[in-house]
Amino acid sequence: MFQSDDLIGLGMEADAVRRKWHPEGIVTYIIDRNINYTNFCTEYCTFCAFYRPLGHAEGYILPQDVIFQKIQETLDLGGTGVLMQGGLHPDLKIEWYEDLFRNIKQRFPIHLHCLSAPEVTNIAQVSGLSLRDTIARLRDAGLDSIPGGGAEILDDAVRHRISRLKCSVQEWVDVHRTAHQLGMRTTATMMFGCGETLEQRINHLELVRNLQEETGGFTAFIPWPFQRENTSLGHFIKEEATAVEYLQMLAISRIYLDNIEHIQSSWVTPGLKTCQMGLRFGGNDVGSIMIEENVVSAAGTHHRASEEELRRLIRDAGFIPKQRDTLYRTYFLN
Repeated sequence: MFQSDDLIGLGMEADAVRRKWHPEGIVTYIIDRNINYTNFCTEYCTFCAFYRPLGHAEGYILPQDVIFQKIQETLDLGGTGVLMQGGLHPDLKIEWYEDLFRNIKQRFPIHLHCLSAPEVTNIAQVSGLSLRDTIARLRDAGLDSIPGGGAEILDDAVRHRISRLKCSVQEWVDVHRTAHQLGMRTTATMMFGCGETLEQRINHLELVRNLQEETGGFTAFIPWPFQRENTSLGHFIKEEATAVEYLQMLAISRIYLDNIEHIQSSWVTPGLKTCQMGLRFGGNDVGSIMIEENVVSAAGTHHRASEEELRRLIRDAGFIPKQRDTLYRTYFLN
């Protein structure tokens, strides 16, 4: 399929898989907010323009009252969740996160979809805890689900080249498997177009598919293309993935990952028109209106979308727009 030049045929096949999962013609979106609680990070990933080394003048750790204010603004806009991620900070132990999550849950009726696998691994290491105990304690403090960030390409040769200090493939898998075993749902992601081979993309899809067969814990799969501007890796990757490559990747994800219910067509990196096309290439969700986003925008992407824009995009593609929550429940009236 990767080597085929029949893009339309590929899209039609992916659309058929989507219809099996979602025959009602509904495409979902969520109102939530990305809160990046710190940009201090020790990993120095070559594809990231967001992080700052420890001690840097532009580095920060958000105080709790600032995070509370951002959550209140999210709720005021009809939001149902926050996606909270940050850099890998060597001084933030598990007690810092437990205190934050408990205080949020005491104040707000909000879903906490937080902490990528590298962050969870880092918290376990700096706190001297096992992975299972770390995730269980975070869950008990209020963590509801875990996003798929930090996956990039799940192939250790690629990771050694673009993020050699970050968690390994096995560590990423272990975080998600353990979370699933503890009753939590997570998402899986892929950042492609960073110099990997087609075989390495297939390795990534196979790992995700196999873990889903084992646990059934993934709610969705979200692929997006690497953004090269302002990143050191961008000096070596001369061309970003095209819209055709994105649609191809989306369609193959839908066909191959036929055991995952939701495939997200992203607009943050590919743009709104490509996202809309993606709804005919297997996508059944367009993600978040994203009240705030700092990481990919630091790498040069500045697409924005209001709720009405996303609803119009969905309607114009021939679907019914429905607001969902983080776990893809569409109990909203609109």
